[in-house]
Amino acid sequence: MFLTLLSLLSAQPAQPPHRFVFLGADRFAHYADLASLQPEGSGGRIRVFQVVEPDFRAAGNAYWGGWSWWSFDCSADGKVDRLDFAAVREGGAEGPATRDDAPPFDAVQGDEAFEMVVAACNPDDYDTDAVTLEEAVAHGRMNLAAVD
Repeated sequence: MFLTLLSLLSAQPAQPPHRFVFLGADRFAHYADLASLQPEGSGGRIRVFQVVEPDFRAAGNAYWGGWSWWSFDCSADGKVDRLDFAAVREGGAEGPATRDDAPPFDAVQGDEAFEMVVAACNPDDYDTDAVTLEEAVAHGRMNLAAVD
């Protein structure tokens, strides 16, 4: 009994599932993780994952893509700002994050930043496309193949 109690206390808390929604595909497939949404004022922050094509390698390492935190404003004249980028190696190892110092900008209809704002400002309007990083990578690579 003591060992059972000890194992329960030392168990890692379960990670909440992701709620990936597909935003579009061009050079990358883009997914907003609506589970990461942090509303604030008329906008908030959200994490977006971009999926790379299969067998993408840099410096000898295989990658699935990368994460970026974004801030956004849902008002008509609101801006978006990509705050950072953290590469994700094949298997899910992440980071480190590199700060993105580009200034906030207007999201233009048709680009992934615009689609991200629409999803982040209307999360209940979207069905979930994936709940794990692995599922998002598989879904994204399927969408990238359709673009070619």
